[in-house]
Amino acid sequence: MTSWTTREGKTPPCSPLLFTESMPAMKTPPTPQLLNIVDCNLRAVRETIAAAHDRAGRTDPLPQLVAVTKYAQPDWIQALYALGERDFGENRPQQLQARQQVFLEEYGFNDIRWHLIGQLQRNKARHMLELATCIHSADSLKLLSHLDRLADEMALRPKILLQVNVSGETTKSGFTPEQVTLAIPELADFQHLDITGLMTMAPYTSDQPAIRAVFRGLRELRDRMREQLPERMPLRELSMGMTNDFEIAVEEGATLVRVGSGLYENCDQG
Repeated sequence: MTSWTTREGKTPPCSPLLFTESMPAMKTPPTPQLLNIVDCNLRAVRETIAAAHDRAGRTDPLPQLVAVTKYAQPDWIQALYALGERDFGENRPQQLQARQQVFLEEYGFNDIRWHLIGQLQRNKARHMLELATCIHSADSLKLLSHLDRLADEMALRPKILLQVNVSGETTKSGFTPEQVTLAIPELADFQHLDITGLMTMAPYTSDQPAIRAVFRGLRELRDRMREQLPERMPLRELSMGMTNDFEIAVEEGATLVRVGSGLYENCDQG
């Protein structure tokens, strides 16, 4: 049913979905065919996460899957919701706001946890603090200061991840490892932000050692930062890994993986 494969080139088996009364009622539910396609993709992703977690000898909880909806059709998102997914990620603040409104007002989905995984400009920050469960892309002290002031004003304590450009690619934004290390004193002073971890993106390449070096670099950076930060900032979260590389990210310690196209293989046939 799906052409999605693991890093070893295997396609996890998929059996027909069993429809149960536990699935939420919907006015216009996804077709059974679409549900089966999405279920197969979702199980393949989850099984691959679990296998990579075991392969690395990790004993902590499995990483949280964030289903990226950037190019997803509404009924594909409905299918994921029907199958129990509640953590969804959007790249653009405008799109996140639009998705949140549609799925709340038209579908009645009031328990989705929206993650902003793309760049955030300061003029969109207030809306994102209102709507996003977690902002993965805080990429400067200037933005963090703005978020801290807004959070104080709005009586919020938002979850924030620091975006770090470990690969050094000029096309990617974020702190450099050196910049975020030097910023530690300022980070500890933000009283209204829950800075829970770090985020990075690996180069889009088939060079697995290069990908692994980026993810390992983020984990090692986090470990070094922990030694200098107060105990209230343990930086538990590592948001890293997308459809093409999340297995390696899990092996290197990811606690959040952002998967999009791997969840939607063949959905246009449903």
